[in-house]
Amino acid sequence: MIVGDLSHREFGEQLGGDGLALQFGPFNLMVRSNLRSFASLAHQLYEPYPLLEPAAICDFHVHINAPRGLRRWLRRQACFGVDGQSPFAPYAVEHAFPALEWGINWCVATRSHHLLLLHSAGVERNGQAILFPASPGDGKSTLCAALIHSGWRLLSDEFGLVRPEDGLLLPVPRLIPLKNESIELIRNFRPEAIIGPSFLATRKGTVAHVRPPLDSIKRAQEPARPRWFIFPRWVADAPLTLEPMPKSQAFLMVATNAFNYEVLDEAAFRLVTDMIRSCDSYSLIYSDLDEAVSAIDQLSRTGDGF
Repeated sequence: MIVGDLSHREFGEQLGGDGLALQFGPFNLMVRSNLRSFASLAHQLYEPYPLLEPAAICDFHVHINAPRGLRRWLRRQACFGVDGQSPFAPYAVEHAFPALEWGINWCVATRSHHLLLLHSAGVERNGQAILFPASPGDGKSTLCAALIHSGWRLLSDEFGLVRPEDGLLLPVPRLIPLKNESIELIRNFRPEAIIGPSFLATRKGTVAHVRPPLDSIKRAQEPARPRWFIFPRWVADAPLTLEPMPKSQAFLMVATNAFNYEVLDEAAFRLVTDMIRSCDSYSLIYSDLDEAVSAIDQLSRTGDGF
């Protein structure tokens, strides 16, 4: 059963009642909300994602609700909570949807230490995966959104989830948040992409969410073997370069882009070492999406950079 099997009314009623159990890759989430505006958009953007039985065991119990008491009437706000805790200050009610998405990311990053969590986008094709470790502003989300609308399968926009027992990547193909100029860039790059409304003046600027193609969502239980690390950086008007990176430098960049490297300690060192040994690593500078996608396609076919 998927979210789209419920009517808008059924979805809203269950969301505002006992909650809905949703599956995003390896994570089961119980989601609740008493905000009608949130329910309407969530029904639309979560439409193809799996629904679980109400009795399913969930990793996180999250909610995005109006505050209680007088605050509910004095100022229209939305409060994110997980397992009875509220880790963030309230958001403007208009930003309830991105607030929940950010909150889910926080849950994964802080409570999933049975996996190595790389701060990285990831895509896969023909059984081989690319990881894109990057800092905010380097263009990984934009590049990832372009690739998944050019024949690649989305693993994740935010997390490289490495399973310690075999080093495979676990997909968590959730919505991709685009910010500011990237929104129109992807709209123009692939007009058929499903992109939600733009949320203005959030804590991260203007934000809109790209829903992955259906194939990525349907294959959310299919792990992938990492084959390449590409460290992207968007630079305005820069010519495209895709160059090999020394393994020692790649190791440092992957390790420093892990959410829980110090938590896992020796296990993290072993996993990153094994991945760097078995993968080729490249640095990518780009300003044009078509050129970047073409270069990555060529790399995946021939193994050669520029």
